[in-house]
Amino acid sequence: MEKHNEVLLSKKRIFLNNIIGGIGWGLGATIGFSIIVTIITYVLRQINLMPFIGTFATDITAFVLKNLQSSPHLIK
Repeated sequence: MEKHNEVLLSKKRIFLNNIIGGIGWGLGATIGFSIIVTIITYVLRQINLMPFIGTFATDITAFVLKNLQSSPHLIK
């Protein structure tokens, strides 16, 4: 009976450790991703690359819309 309690306690401990580890991993990944995105955004603002990216996205959107209008079989 004592070994059964040890195994049961061990499973509970393993489960609890995995839950805590998963929460810690998720929290760490979220905080790390936020820091990296913040740094990248700051750097892009400093080198004034944002207007270029906005113009590029606008050009792509205009190109796609133009091609969709000239190809009516693609529009359902």
